[in-house]
Amino acid sequence: MPAPVVPLIEAARYFPSRIGVAVSDPDRRLATGVETVRRKAFKTDAARLLAIATERTAVGFVLGLPINMDGSEGPRAQSTRAFARNLARLTDLAIALWDERLSTSAVERELIAMDVSRARRAEIVDEHAAMFILQGALDRLANLNRR
Repeated sequence: MPAPVVPLIEAARYFPSRIGVAVSDPDRRLATGVETVRRKAFKTDAARLLAIATERTAVGFVLGLPINMDGSEGPRAQSTRAFARNLARLTDLAIALWDERLSTSAVERELIAMDVSRARRAEIVDEHAAMFILQGALDRLANLNRR
């Protein structure tokens, strides 16, 4: 099924209702959770992300790209790309897209193994998934630099 191409306001229904935010240390070795942004409207969400980037002296963004298990891109991936394009109009910082397949389920399994309650998992899963996604990207960059 082809992905829809729709105006940003309409595309918002394809976005998750929360944005997990994580940052790395200056050496780009360790991802740490910052917060979960409750989605409202693009301008509000982008303003919060840009404020966090300024507070943390960020040098770029890594957005999780929700690719389907078969490698195809569906509506959520197209919405993420639209979000990235719109965010790019508001910042000079680089924006990278990183495959987020299985990130939330991996985090859910880890939290369950740690005996975190269902209610608490719901509160922190997005932030932890952001950490998982960013850590994967950092690890990949570290491996590229070793070659």
